[in-house]
Amino acid sequence: MIFQSFLTGWADLFRPGSMKVLLKGIGLALALLVTLWLVLVQLIGFFVPDTITLPWIGEIGWVDSALSFASIGLMLVLSVFLMVPVASIFTGFFLEDVAEIVEDAHYSNLPAVRKLTLAETFGDTLRFFGVIVAANLVALMIYPFVIPLAPFLFFGLNGYLLGREYFQMAAFRRMHRDEAKALYEHNRTTIWVAGALMAVPLSVPLVNLAVPVVGAATFTHLFHALRRR
Repeated sequence: MIFQSFLTGWADLFRPGSMKVLLKGIGLALALLVTLWLVLVQLIGFFVPDTITLPWIGEIGWVDSALSFASIGLMLVLSVFLMVPVASIFTGFFLEDVAEIVEDAHYSNLPAVRKLTLAETFGDTLRFFGVIVAANLVALMIYPFVIPLAPFLFFGLNGYLLGREYFQMAAFRRMHRDEAKALYEHNRTTIWVAGALMAVPLSVPLVNLAVPVVGAATFTHLFHALRRR
């Protein structure tokens, strides 16, 4: 059940609608990072004078240009760390669309669901990724003290968080929240294992950009499998 949902979720990534969601998230993240770089360049130009005078050296007129050029390298370095969480947050706003694409393709006889409002989507997305980022920041401070156990902590923690959040996202579309939480509690171990499996690509550069879309698809399949059972 878990592996079937996982493999089918990856296959669903290549559906045109799912790929569009992924590319939209990456594109918005890139646009934000470029915008931040442009703002940084403008701030450098505003606060750094065109020329400065140094003792024994004299007047230097290329400081602002050098700092502007150095800011490119700074943003490239920061993008390595920021690209995944920023792209994940943007992609998170469209995970409802991914679930709908999956259900249209695999569960076409289902009744229509209530569309979430923008406020609900915004709140759920920020809560989802806020919890994951905060928990992993705390874990980063613990890793140096439990180095041999660090991989188990990483996969255990993210397995729990990813499993819970993605499963509830899928379940809330089709069930009352209390019913969805009861279904989660009854299948906690299965969902945790599925989340740990989803944490594997989370640790692979570039591949981890696809995790939000694949996670939404995978846990939509898992939700329907557990609901039927």
